[in-house]
Amino acid sequence: MAVTLADVAARARVSAATVSRVLSGNYPVAAGTRGRVLRAVEELAYVVNGPASALAAASSDLVGILVNDIADPFFGIIAGAVQTELSGAAQGGEKLAVVCNTGGSPERELTYLTLLQRQRAAAVVLTGSASEDAAHARALTAALARLAEAGTRVVLCGRPTGVAAAAEATGAVPGESQGTEETREPGKTRGAGKTPEADEAPPRVPLTALTTLAFDNRGGARQLTAHLIGLGHRRIGCVAGPAGRTTTGERLAGHRAALAAYGIEDTPRRTVHGAYDRASGYDAAAELLRREAGLTAIVAANDTAALGVCAAVRDRGLRIPEDVSVAGFDDLPFSVDATPALTTVRLPLQETGARAGRLAMGREERPPGGLATLRAELIVRASTSAPRP
Repeated sequence: MAVTLADVAARARVSAATVSRVLSGNYPVAAGTRGRVLRAVEELAYVVNGPASALAAASSDLVGILVNDIADPFFGIIAGAVQTELSGAAQGGEKLAVVCNTGGSPERELTYLTLLQRQRAAAVVLTGSASEDAAHARALTAALARLAEAGTRVVLCGRPTGVAAAAEATGAVPGESQGTEETREPGKTRGAGKTPEADEAPPRVPLTALTTLAFDNRGGARQLTAHLIGLGHRRIGCVAGPAGRTTTGERLAGHRAALAAYGIEDTPRRTVHGAYDRASGYDAAAELLRREAGLTAIVAANDTAALGVCAAVRDRGLRIPEDVSVAGFDDLPFSVDATPALTTVRLPLQETGARAGRLAMGREERPPGGLATLRAELIVRASTSAPRP
């Protein structure tokens, strides 16, 4: 059940009229009373109604697109493709896209979802990785449930299959076999968020309100590392993404699965975590080469970090790929123009963003079970070769 004005009034021990005055800000209210009301609003996650024209249902012209970093081409491509579908909609009219930059903050993500609910957003598209923290998974599920209850369509775009598994564990998606599409190697479900609160289970999200378009991060990472092993590399460093993020976990799992398949030990000193940016890639590669100068290959969390890896390798007087092979992930537009051109894993960012836009507009049928896993494709270029004898 949605939290009402009366619920807030009861929690704050005031009248409903007083709550309304505090929230409107148009009437003088004692500071102590105002504080109790605002605390009750926060504790109950009460959502104030948005514009009067949108009170009846989630039928506004607003669609929220949540991204971790709008400056990252990964998110820019997806968000741009979503917006193109919104602006080109013939059925239902055009929608206003509002891009919300979370900076990777779980708290900011939840705040934006609440703000979008207040505005009665027609749809919300969440892109990229999520926090693996169980408490956040429960809070996110609750936020999505409130949006869905208000009639908002929700599309998870580029979130790993583990997010869908966590949602399934809390009742957000069907608890049956999920459909996949164009998957070279299905990712194993992860257990993030499986431990429910002891006293209260999170609300269920209506099944028709939530759609997940996931990338096969695990399968793509396994292909990439297997490619390097096939070239003859055995001492492979890994510049992983930020710890505690779902995409990082799946790509690292794929890398380790390839090592295990070929009987290569997963040595902890050969993995360094960092952000998905060039500076972190540089620092992580410098640390890996300090730990083990004999590394013959380095895989990076994404293409941007891979550019930093390349710079760190060159600054040590080493050549790419003659001395150290370097590989990235995502196949961002600049990858083919890097020197040498970057071996990477291609994700269908443009296509997936466009599909998310159509789903958000209700112009495309949901995949079976509400979940589709999109193929990751190995792209071999000049930055990788066989190690020197």
